[in-house]
Amino acid sequence: MALDISRSIEACAAHYGDEAEAMRDYLIDGQARALALPNRGPIRFGEDKKLHPDIMASYLKHGFYVFENVITAEELSDIKDDLKAMRANFPVHMGAELDKDGNPALGVGHAAPNLEWARPLSDPLGATQISNGRHPVKLFEPRAADDAPPAVPLVVLGSLQFSPACLRTYAHPQLLKIAESINGEDFAPFNETLFIKDAGLGAAVSWHQDGDTHYNENFDETVHGFNFMAQVYGSTAVNGVWAVPGSHKLGRVDIVKWVEEAGSERLPDAVPMITNPGDVVISNRQLVHGSFANTGFEPRVTVNFGFHRRSSVLNVKGAGIHSEAVVYDEAYLTERARVIGLGINARAQRFPHETPYHYQPLAGREENYIWSPEVQASLKDYNLKDVSI
Repeated sequence: MALDISRSIEACAAHYGDEAEAMRDYLIDGQARALALPNRGPIRFGEDKKLHPDIMASYLKHGFYVFENVITAEELSDIKDDLKAMRANFPVHMGAELDKDGNPALGVGHAAPNLEWARPLSDPLGATQISNGRHPVKLFEPRAADDAPPAVPLVVLGSLQFSPACLRTYAHPQLLKIAESINGEDFAPFNETLFIKDAGLGAAVSWHQDGDTHYNENFDETVHGFNFMAQVYGSTAVNGVWAVPGSHKLGRVDIVKWVEEAGSERLPDAVPMITNPGDVVISNRQLVHGSFANTGFEPRVTVNFGFHRRSSVLNVKGAGIHSEAVVYDEAYLTERARVIGLGINARAQRFPHETPYHYQPLAGREENYIWSPEVQASLKDYNLKDVSI
């Protein structure tokens, strides 16, 4: 059952002035259409041990699927504990090197990007050249409260180095089995991020498609891989990601034209990804998707991580968005897959009742991937080798 967000819908609409009624109707209608789609339910596998064909067909048709009740209350509690510790170690303000207790702040001394900030309720990426200009339109930027801070956290990149709980979720055996079903048993990593949309403050992420390298002769509907989006507090029509079902099949979409034809940023065919705490969305990276500024009362934190088909990335030059634009050879992919091996072992230590996932590319070398707090520290800057296409 979806969360009751009627107060948040009213709060959101109130920012839109003459378009308040249109925005209210859009949120209500989008939520209803999202819940009517046949693309949600528990994880199920078929007789062949692969993702159930009904789920696979729905995912391939719509471009996303909501897996319900994946992350247990115990695991969510672990993640929340890590989030609390991470936030206590955030810089006291954007650009500061110390946290509130005078300790070196999260990410200080790292070569790779980590914590990124945005002005409250802004759209920091829209209509800019950031990320190769993949966000071509700017969404409406509501006015934040007078007492809002000048900048708020937006994303934590390379999140697995800061959170053992997120590292363990990354290695959830059922989710990795889904990755195998879609991308093959030799699937390759992508990147890992925490998305933060604080209530009344969280920034927008303008309409865009992920993926840059395979929109021509090598294009197909799954070539750029997918993201898992594990929801800590749930996601709604106000704070969540919206997507246009089926748009992953269309190749490179002219988003500017779509917005012009719609007459506003409210793309008529888009629906929100509605989830409860512990649900996990799988989302094709080619979907046209985005999120509005979080003017509501419910926070959203998404534990985000994705995977590629090895054939999509092996000996391919990267897009230069999440990492240096280099050619991903076998040695590069094996080094980056270290976090999969460590995650599997860390999860086995925390949840010994589970059957761990067997990751084929590291088979026979499991003894090289034993997690410990000391090994956790060695993950510093591992995201310099994200696999970005």
